[in-house]
Amino acid sequence: MKTIDITDPKEIESVIQSCPYCMVGITDDEGNPYVVPMNFAYADGVVYLHSGPAGTKQALVKRRPQVCITFCHGHELVWMHEQMACSYSMKSRSVVCRGRVRLVEDMAEKRRALDLMMRHYTAAPCGYSEPAVRNVQVWAVKLDSLSCRSFGLRPSELGGR
Repeated sequence: MKTIDITDPKEIESVIQSCPYCMVGITDDEGNPYVVPMNFAYADGVVYLHSGPAGTKQALVKRRPQVCITFCHGHELVWMHEQMACSYSMKSRSVVCRGRVRLVEDMAEKRRALDLMMRHYTAAPCGYSEPAVRNVQVWAVKLDSLSCRSFGLRPSELGGR
């Protein structure tokens, strides 16, 4: 089974947009990883996330705003030889990116980010009360780096790569 790098920006965005959630890695005070699933939106090289105004991830990201975000989709168990355990793999595509969290305070920017998040999950029109927008914490993560890979490809699926 092969792993290939994906560099086409449209294909990378397709992987991100096809995911129902992402995994956000934050570092705690002892230097340990703290990874949580989060809902998101992605636009123009920025991942938008949201959380409550307080809690563990909120406290950690205020102290250490550098995060790693992972998107993964298309999980399918594949094998080269069904009777050979070492020939099994999980076919999937993933994007791993890094960036720094900027906590959004501007109400209009919060609403834009929340609109993007809602459009990621539903076509239904959504509104927000003033207290809800004021109390939600929106994170904007401008991506400093990202990589995208496709895993578990059989030689016949490589298409000349």
